Amino acid sequence: MCQKQCRDENGFKCHCMSESHQRQMQVFGDNPNRFINGYSEEFERSFLEHVKRSHRFSRVAATVLYNEYISDRHHVHMNATQWATLTEFVKYLGRTGKCKVEETEKGWFVTYIDREPETLLRERLKNKRERAEVADEERHEREIEQQIARAAKSMRPVMSSDDPDLEEKKQLQRNIENEKVAFALTSARLKTGKEIDNAQGIDESKALRKTSSVFSGDDNSKNSEERSIFANSETQERAHSFALSKGKDISGSKQRDAKGGAIALAQLMEEEEKAKEKVNRKDYWLVEGLIVKVMSKSLAEHGYYKQKGIVSKVIGKYVAEVKMLDGGAILKVDQEELETVIPQIGGLVKIVNGAYRGSNARLLSIDTAKFTAKVQIEKGLYDGRILNAIEYEDICKLSLS
Repeated sequence: MCQKQCRDENGFKCHCMSESHQRQMQVFGDNPNRFINGYSEEFERSFLEHVKRSHRFSRVAATVLYNEYISDRHHVHMNATQWATLTEFVKYLGRTGKCKVEETEKGWFVTYIDREPETLLRERLKNKRERAEVADEERHEREIEQQIARAAKSMRPVMSSDDPDLEEKKQLQRNIENEKVAFALTSARLKTGKEIDNAQGIDESKALRKTSSVFSGDDNSKNSEERSIFANSETQERAHSFALSKGKDISGSKQRDAKGGAIALAQLMEEEEKAKEKVNRKDYWLVEGLIVKVMSKSLAEHGYYKQKGIVSKVIGKYVAEVKMLDGGAILKVDQEELETVIPQIGGLVKIVNGAYRGSNARLLSIDTAKFTAKVQIEKGLYDGRILNAIEYEDICKLSLS
């Protein structure tokens, strides 16, 4: 009430007998609830402000919090509030939902619940993104099912009634019981272009020979034979050159077909990569067993800023319990205040985001100019696959313990 600090017991006794103290007590007696409620609200507000500033994401003992709070010489004393003990105040925070409180063998522990408008808005946006991702995944699955159905429909043999070569399948029936069944088998071999041209050349030479014999008579038989031999050789040369050109066309078409198939396969693999990237790209990346770096400046006064720890537990996808490598302290930190760690060349990493999310890989090299790394996936479905340029944020050092 009087906001006066006495030096000793005698000083306190003298102050209680003073006129100013008596006047303050008279004012307090007229409306005691107004003073107690005012000091209680001020104590609660300053205590929660200290918790939010120092241990926003951590689970801390209530006695530790209170000792840190009363270290400020200008703090509001608890004996001026409506709470007689610290336990009553902690239970009050749990009942009102301002903090999450737990009673253990070591005493009461307090975890701050952030209910600021910015935090609630960020939480709503996260929930909205998650719902949108679920909708995208369902739509993607439906598209895949439709593609599979279309592919299965296109692979069925299409029987056309206009094609004379395709005959309708009929059941084999015998009209006469004692009739013998006979099959006419003929051996037919497709002739090549060279053989066809040679045959045409022979026919032309024969026709030329007959023509020369009709118009020239027996006296000119030698000349006609020479002309026929010349025609035959010329025809054979044409047939040979035609066959060579046909062979070149066939080999060129095969090369074009092979090249087109390789391009189609590359396009298909690229589409598959894009689909996997779209499905597996999330706004959260925390996984148990990762080695991360704490980047929360609010923890700098405790010596945890830019210190490394192991993710021992993931809470709600976005918050992690980190066990610090130095000291073994356990902190509860949001993923926005954590950073991935890149190991040395040859170290084991976890792909935490992107198309190959969840796979373990070995670090082969890093590109400091582009902030990318080259890794090789180990084990699993993509064992041995090399990713030449993966972002630093998509990989994180994995703890071997």
